[in-house]
Amino acid sequence: MNPTTSWQALRLPPWRLLRSAWPWRALAYQLSGLVCGTFALAAVVVLATAGAALSLTLVGVPILMALALLGLPVAAVERWRLILVDQEPIASPHRVPERAGLLSWLRTRFHEPATWRELAYTLVLVVLLPLELLVTLYAVVSPVLLVMAWPLLANSPPDATVQGYPGWVIATKPQAWLALPIGFTITVAAVYLLLATAGLHAVLARALLAPREEELRARVVELTRSRARLVAAFEAERRRIERDLHDGAQQRLVVLAMTLGLARLDLPAPGGPLSRSAHDLVVRAHDEAKQALSELRELVHGIHPRMLTEHGLPAAVEDIADRLGIPVDVRMSVPRRLPPEVEAAAYFLVREALANVVKHSSAEHASVTGQLAAGRLVLTVQDDGVGGADPQQGSGIMGLADRVSTVDGRLILTSPPGGPTTLTVEIPCDQNEGRSVCE
Repeated sequence: MNPTTSWQALRLPPWRLLRSAWPWRALAYQLSGLVCGTFALAAVVVLATAGAALSLTLVGVPILMALALLGLPVAAVERWRLILVDQEPIASPHRVPERAGLLSWLRTRFHEPATWRELAYTLVLVVLLPLELLVTLYAVVSPVLLVMAWPLLANSPPDATVQGYPGWVIATKPQAWLALPIGFTITVAAVYLLLATAGLHAVLARALLAPREEELRARVVELTRSRARLVAAFEAERRRIERDLHDGAQQRLVVLAMTLGLARLDLPAPGGPLSRSAHDLVVRAHDEAKQALSELRELVHGIHPRMLTEHGLPAAVEDIADRLGIPVDVRMSVPRRLPPEVEAAAYFLVREALANVVKHSSAEHASVTGQLAAGRLVLTVQDDGVGGADPQQGSGIMGLADRVSTVDGRLILTSPPGGPTTLTVEIPCDQNEGRSVCE
């Protein structure tokens, strides 16, 4: 058995337990707990005294608030210390404030049950401090004195004595020899006592400091909403970049290409008054401007297609199909506009899926269907290619799965050898507001 907690280490036989690291881990946990408890006691006394004395003035209010929040640093240290006797770490139960700033942080912390559980743990730690100090002293000092009684008496004056245990004064060498086996026996018992005490402390810490199930669910909801907000912000920024490129650099290149085209028409024939090199330079500049304009249009289309922004998902998917090198049958039943982040995710998923069909499947035909069902957008991309698509072997499937995960969607792939390959994607239409706009 390889124990992972001090409770499990209690099941070890003495000869295995004494050779393991668990006694030292329990001792380190107890000693560090005494240090933390002492600092917590001092902080509680100072803050409570100062807060009570100044409670009638405004100065006492932040002091009492600091006392209420004292459990936060104590709990953070305790969660870090717990790894000494319990190798399963405790996650922090606290939520990230919705806004930046001290007021938002304070409001969040004071409304969290975890804050008050941590304060309760701090007070319990202070109350149990004398008891744990007594247990640690008896578990460490008494066995050492009993085992060391004989060498201490051997190097002391004849009338010297050793306090071996409460009520037992060792004054002679026979008593010292008798104390030796008793000391070793008590050492084994003290190790088990240390482990049991540390285990009880760890159970108390986990009960008060670990996140509750409802807190874990709240954090999952918060992370989901945060991810949705990030996706929405990303899509908004992508649309802004597309708009700036379309209305700025692209328009300038259009004007440049038109100007160079007009200049090219007015040029004399090669060998005329204008040198051939100047003629060639204007021709080359015109060609380069047209090439740059073409590449910029492709870049803008890749960032966020204007077809999607102006006409919606069905028209944008039709545009993808028209650009593909194989026939694609598109059947999209989406009667209304969806949230921008949903449309963008669906568009790029379809585009990447069809690009994979062309690159990897050797298909001659593909189809794309889309519909709204139970508050979700369901997209299906199918091809008549060779099949055998394996997400672990690349082929872009993992990239599609990563993109689906950003909008809390689900991807299902069916691709038997010989085909057909069917890729189904389900995307929630609006999870940020807790309702669906896809009904």
